[in-house]
Amino acid sequence: MTGGEALVASLVREGVRVIFGVPGVQLYGTLAALRDEPRIRFIATRHEQAAAYMADGYARAGGGIGVGLVVPGPGLLNTLAGLSTAYAASSPVLMIAGQIPRAAIGKGFGLLHEVIDQLDAVAPVTKWRRRVLDVASIPEAVREAMRQLRTGRPRPVEIEIPPDTMEEEGDAVLLDPAPAARPAADPAAVDAAAALLAGAARPVIYAGGGVHASGAHEALAAVAEFLQAGVVQSPEGKGAISDHHPLSLGAAVWPGSPLREHLDQADVVLAVGTRLAVGLDPAQQVVHIDIDPDEIGRAHPRTLGLAGDARSTLLALLAALRARAEPRASGERELATLRSRAASTGVLEPQASILRSLRAGTPEDAIVVVDMTQIGYYARPFWPVYAPRTYLTPSYSGNLGFAFPTALGAKVARPDRPVVAVVGDGGFLFNAQELATAVQHRINVVVALFNDHAYGNVARDMDESWGGTIGTDLHNPDFMTLAQAFGAAGLRARDPTEVGALVRQALTLDRPAIVEVPVGRMSEPPYRTPRQAPAPRRRR
Repeated sequence: MTGGEALVASLVREGVRVIFGVPGVQLYGTLAALRDEPRIRFIATRHEQAAAYMADGYARAGGGIGVGLVVPGPGLLNTLAGLSTAYAASSPVLMIAGQIPRAAIGKGFGLLHEVIDQLDAVAPVTKWRRRVLDVASIPEAVREAMRQLRTGRPRPVEIEIPPDTMEEEGDAVLLDPAPAARPAADPAAVDAAAALLAGAARPVIYAGGGVHASGAHEALAAVAEFLQAGVVQSPEGKGAISDHHPLSLGAAVWPGSPLREHLDQADVVLAVGTRLAVGLDPAQQVVHIDIDPDEIGRAHPRTLGLAGDARSTLLALLAALRARAEPRASGERELATLRSRAASTGVLEPQASILRSLRAGTPEDAIVVVDMTQIGYYARPFWPVYAPRTYLTPSYSGNLGFAFPTALGAKVARPDRPVVAVVGDGGFLFNAQELATAVQHRINVVVALFNDHAYGNVARDMDESWGGTIGTDLHNPDFMTLAQAFGAAGLRARDPTEVGALVRQALTLDRPAIVEVPVGRMSEPPYRTPRQAPAPRRRR
């Protein structure tokens, strides 16, 4: 086999069915093998950054491991924003990169796309990485990359292969996928946790994105129902339990909010699959379930750690609770009052009316991807989520411009689901060229584009806290003409509250679409504190 054929055959054995990437000269051996492999769909994007975002969206929407293919040097470096997001969100992405010819690696000859120490360049945003120099080693490298993605915390990995290795022939033994056990936490720790929770007077559950990664949704709901504990969710954890469920308390947590007070009053907090960035009183007792043992106790010292798979550990915890105590009496009435207070505290206009309209026009099972934009910030606490893996954020990476290409990947993973990207004019133009990819490959994402002709959040912060703006006003294209030029549909709202009706209409068009919503500057949400200008200094 050629190295490219060994690579592609190994990916097929691992279940890969879609690859996002940009073709280039160092990849010809692999591209030829992909051309001749009907079981893998290759989607060529218009920029490597978008390829990484699409792989991330594909993975987080439930398509399996997201895979990208790019040339070395600038191609791989262009993926770093997307890999950074996948790293922050614990998303299983495999990035395959080319290299310069074997004999020249590390020599500094200045060959096309050469970057010295390319593996080191991706180290901060990858869990594991490997350079493969001969055909025979390719199957094992792919197998290990997939094992890394399927065990422990699922963060991105990278494999790089020189062009001569991709093109030359050699013997390769194809391998079956490695076992990928995700065991529960230690039984003694589970029993200790059950004792704490059974004896708690005011237990609360805090659910993060690890619930989605583990598929622990039903197990989480069962534990919550046994304890009659309300479930607060991080932005990445939204949908861990449906907002239709009476124990769901949403994600509206900030200083002084009803959910913040509820968390502060808990005597035991069961944290599941989360970094616990919410912050808790140091005196509170935490039971922390996480697949990554390094995460346990990092943010909160008084922690009983359960290092293990969230789903397996929650099921073991449920069994231990049932052996120790009877289910608690219903607390749904008290929690209903709390839910109502949480939903009405900190509500702003026009954000609230816009979000209600958008939620009403978006099917409950739609996948919604929100960018770092004014409506995106507001959606984090106030957008109701009814199904797992249907609300995607850039997590702590906070990448502006991530939403549209990530939504394209999500739609490829779930063509049966409506997919809506919520963006601003500034962020959308980071990757607007991927409208061409969407139209060419019939990836029918609807973009709800809120246009204020500015980097709106920064403009407001600079004006209100720093005495004036710089670099925040934007000159935009006519977005309806832009959509038409690419072959997409374009709809423009006359009033921001028309957004829901237009999104509903756009979802019926069977083509990519932009719904443009003209808006003005919006008020600072109560849960977001801008950086303040320092006190003026006296000039000497």
